Amino acid sequence: MHEISFSMNTFQSIRQSIAPELEMLNARITETLASPNALMNQVIEGYLKAKGKQIRPIIVILSANLLGKVNNDVISAATSVELLHNATLIHDDVVDDTKLRRGNPTINNIWDNHIAVLVGDFFLSTALQQAIATDNINIISSITNLGKLLSIGEIDQIYNARYHNLNEEAYFETIYRKTASLFVSCVEVGAFAVNASQDDIKKLAQFARLLGLCFQIKDDIFDYFNDEKIGKPTGNDLREGKITLPLLHVLQNESLPGHNEMIELSQKEILTTDEINTLIEYAKQHGGIDYAYNTMNRLRNEAVDIISQFPQSETRDNFIAILDYIIARDI
Repeated sequence: MHEISFSMNTFQSIRQSIAPELEMLNARITETLASPNALMNQVIEGYLKAKGKQIRPIIVILSANLLGKVNNDVISAATSVELLHNATLIHDDVVDDTKLRRGNPTINNIWDNHIAVLVGDFFLSTALQQAIATDNINIISSITNLGKLLSIGEIDQIYNARYHNLNEEAYFETIYRKTASLFVSCVEVGAFAVNASQDDIKKLAQFARLLGLCFQIKDDIFDYFNDEKIGKPTGNDLREGKITLPLLHVLQNESLPGHNEMIELSQKEILTTDEINTLIEYAKQHGGIDYAYNTMNRLRNEAVDIISQFPQSETRDNFIAILDYIIARDI
């Protein structure tokens, strides 16, 4: 495998460099999610204690720093994308009946699906409020378009699984919509909030698209290995009928031994644990994991070439560092 080395200390130093902005972000999140309902407040308070690394709002802040200076609209935009992202996670946990996320019990696990859906809706509505608070039609448009793309991406994934649409073009279109589109929106709203030029926004959006594709490919690789930190069982994607890049690549190679049998197996409606393990080992033995890492490294190099068109700065270096973190992370 061709992994890129990355120190977790580097990610922490990025957070430290924008610590005041992150403090404003989290204060805004807490403030905007306050409600007149005691149960809603209790659920949200518990949820926020286990918040993730906040990569997406960090990218909003970095894009503003790269092309201007952080202002109140940047914090509103960062809050909006973080809340929208979390709304999708809360709803995904209901759909997938997920019991743990980031090592902590999910809302649907602690409470029930009904409450989880309503809390997710509350996050989504609050996200839209924060976008509208900027009074910037470009930011509002980016956020609302993002909500549509995320939904279409999830439907794409279901369609591809149900109708065995096995090709890389369909895979990359799906992961652009369901994952990379969020990273693109992050840089867009940060740049719009500081009135950046269209040329700069376009270049930064191209970088973010490649970063987002790398993020999802790495997530897909996780599914081929046992790791309790990830919080989902090995083969979970296959269990749901999703064929991701490592297996997709080897299934497209008709010259491999057992190819027809593996195609037939991958198209079964319900797979046993043994059948899932067979497909995982087939992908590993025939270079599927290496291919996925090589693909990420190719996309990384393209992304670095794009971001390097901006003047050298700490913020530009931080964008490259986050890209490398996404590829090297173990969760």
